[in-house]
Amino acid sequence: MPSTNSAAISKVKPSNEGPPSPQSNIFWERLKLWWAEFSLQTKLLSVATLVVSLVMTGITFFALNSIQRDAAMNDTRYARDLGLLLSGNVTELVAKGQNKELANVAEQFWRSSRGLRYIFFADQKGVVNLGIPISAIPLDNTNELQLSRRLELPEELQKHPQKPLVRQYLSPQGQVTDVFVPMIWKGQYLGTLAIGVKPNETSLASAALTREVTVAVFISIWVLVILGAVFNALTITDPVKELLRGVREIAGGNFKSRISLPVSGELGELLDGFNAMASQLEAYDTANIEELTAAQIKQQSLIATMADGALLLDEKGKIVLVNPTARRVFRWEGRNLEGQELLNELPETLSNELHNPLNSLLSNSVDSNDLRCSIDEPVRTLRFVLQSVRDSSGETLKGIAVTIQDLTREVELNAAKSNFISNVSHELRTPLFNIKSYVETLHDLGDQLTEEEKKEFLGVANAETDRLTRLVNDVLDLSRLESEREVLLEPMDLRPAIEQALRNYKLNAEDKQVQLEIDVDRSLPMILGNWDLLLQVLDNLIGNALKFTSAGGSLKIRAYTWPDTCTASPIKNPYSAPLCELITPLPKLRVEVADTGCGITETNQQSIFERFYRVENKVHTEVGTGLGLSIVRGIIEKHGGQIRIASEEGFGTTFWFDLPLEQADKDELQLLADRKSKDFTNELDV
Repeated sequence: MPSTNSAAISKVKPSNEGPPSPQSNIFWERLKLWWAEFSLQTKLLSVATLVVSLVMTGITFFALNSIQRDAAMNDTRYARDLGLLLSGNVTELVAKGQNKELANVAEQFWRSSRGLRYIFFADQKGVVNLGIPISAIPLDNTNELQLSRRLELPEELQKHPQKPLVRQYLSPQGQVTDVFVPMIWKGQYLGTLAIGVKPNETSLASAALTREVTVAVFISIWVLVILGAVFNALTITDPVKELLRGVREIAGGNFKSRISLPVSGELGELLDGFNAMASQLEAYDTANIEELTAAQIKQQSLIATMADGALLLDEKGKIVLVNPTARRVFRWEGRNLEGQELLNELPETLSNELHNPLNSLLSNSVDSNDLRCSIDEPVRTLRFVLQSVRDSSGETLKGIAVTIQDLTREVELNAAKSNFISNVSHELRTPLFNIKSYVETLHDLGDQLTEEEKKEFLGVANAETDRLTRLVNDVLDLSRLESEREVLLEPMDLRPAIEQALRNYKLNAEDKQVQLEIDVDRSLPMILGNWDLLLQVLDNLIGNALKFTSAGGSLKIRAYTWPDTCTASPIKNPYSAPLCELITPLPKLRVEVADTGCGITETNQQSIFERFYRVENKVHTEVGTGLGLSIVRGIIEKHGGQIRIASEEGFGTTFWFDLPLEQADKDELQLLADRKSKDFTNELDV
């Protein structure tokens, strides 16, 4: 019972134990770190050695078990043979009741057989009649012996009493074999013969020797493994670990990594070669970084100064880079767009149009897409060019480059050019048709016409010729302004040019009952200008004013210096100079042409100076090419100035522009003229 309780307690105890102690966790962590420090080769070598040792140990133990099983089988056969032999010799004696002879035979068998522990003869009830070496009690005064013990027979023998039974069990002396042989004489069961056989000392010695050899081999293998690991760690592992660390640092971009270990032989040469390679890579990296930095700066400058918008997306359609032009186009100034979805940052209508083309590039369906889109507020036409960016193999998508071109100006100019061509064609066809018609009539019916009709026909042909000449001259003037880079500016008095322009339109003004007024001081300063070009400007402006002014209206021309005064602010600091609020290098001469005509809408005012643009409304029924004000603008810009307009429908229109005085710097004027002329020409080139 005490042993049972202790066993039960020992089984229950582990279930009551808590989680592993911190010391065991620390031990396992250190063991993991220690194992992680070894190289892959060392780990494979250790695992292979462990597997070999386990296999060899398993084979050895298998052989040991085989030997032990063979020894046990030999003991079993030997004991069974002894039992059968003795049973065959004594069964008849037991049947005839010859107990003395039975005792003699049993004693001789005991003495002659080796390894016997006991011999028992029991009757059918298991009562032992004779036992060696067990003492017996004499019956009365006879010499016969009677045992007073009972033999507990195995249950297997009781179930099959006709068959011998061999049983082995472990005793302090070793493995013991018991043999139970039923004694049957002429079909009658007489009892049971039980003999016990001691273990075979030779087999025990052999098994012990095998076990010792196996343990010795196992210990030797593990000692070799440990010695090999220590040797490997001391001679190979540390240098290889250092080399691996250096390679990782080089791969990570740290080309300053070096390995300093006192290692000789081929491994030392390998470490020296690594250090030499790292030195060369460091030198190459320094040079490449400088080149890449310079190239990157150039690319960024190029992208930043591009006239077109540029976007760079990653492989998921998120924004990586946006140049300033694209920010201005979509009003993204001051916003951090990196990592944002492009479609989420665009207007809804534009996002819907770009959705399918962009997804087709992201899904590798196509490599490029080109489309035009229109957006409102204000109305603009944009061209999107989407191009996929792939790696060197051309398989993996790295990103998408998006170029954005604002085609609004191009579309407007194309429409204006189409209008211009249509207008010019109409304007050319009409006078040519009239000239041809009247000339053919004169040619065919000259004899039938009166002198007055001939003069009338010739007058119409002459007027149409003048009209055709004006149209051609306008086109030539515009072409000349575009081609001539410099205009000769000379000191001149502007008042005579104004008076001459008014004289040219005096008759037309009287016919339309429009009053011409001039407000020009006779002491105006001299200006730098070109007489012919300025006369053309005044002619165009006065002609347009008369065209849009109805009967009873007026047209007025003014000319004055601007600004005529420059008021200095009060001196707050006695050590500072007076400050002029109107900052200008020199006053200029301002010219105004004002009429009381129908006026121009704000929409038309924004485009009135554009080429080929014509104002069409209920009042304007005059024909024209739409080049007059564009020519005026070009001439004024050649003089370093800029023409402006102020108008309101129903109240009239005023044009004004500034001209440089005689003292102005010609180089500065030329520079301003070149800048404006370049912008003026680029508009047509679009």
